[in-house]
Amino acid sequence: MSTWKEFSEQAPELAQAIAARLQAHKHHVLATLRRDGSPRVSGTEVEIVDGRLVLGSMPGAMKARDLQRDPRYALHSNPGHHSMTGGDAKVAGRARELHDDVKAAVLAAYPEEVPPGPMHLFELDLAEAVLTSVDEEHLYVDLWRPGATVERFVR
Repeated sequence: MSTWKEFSEQAPELAQAIAARLQAHKHHVLATLRRDGSPRVSGTEVEIVDGRLVLGSMPGAMKARDLQRDPRYALHSNPGHHSMTGGDAKVAGRARELHDDVKAAVLAAYPEEVPPGPMHLFELDLAEAVLTSVDEEHLYVDLWRPGATVERFVR
């Protein structure tokens, strides 16, 4: 597992491209695991703050409960309206809930105002990051895993 900062250091071009996809649109799709092991998808927002990929949630939300019970997640960026411009980004790994001073520091560094009141805040560590892109002739899949170089698959 790696932090967003470690990913950015190991694969800067891919991290920059995936960050652009995550920042191009506000809403993305998060997959978590329900208590019975079946998948749940939820709309979510993420931010990259001080080298961390973070996700906030309302208190007691099902996605937060899922992550507290089983930290495995997958996040799919909003690909935009009828376009693959910039690619289609996905990351997966394990979420860690942030508390106390760490949570306060991350919230203080948020790029936009955080609603007042209680909330869950998770750091999303990465087990893999994928960017899928297309041109007139090919589909490209760029895959990164911690400690490895970016692999490109062409179809």
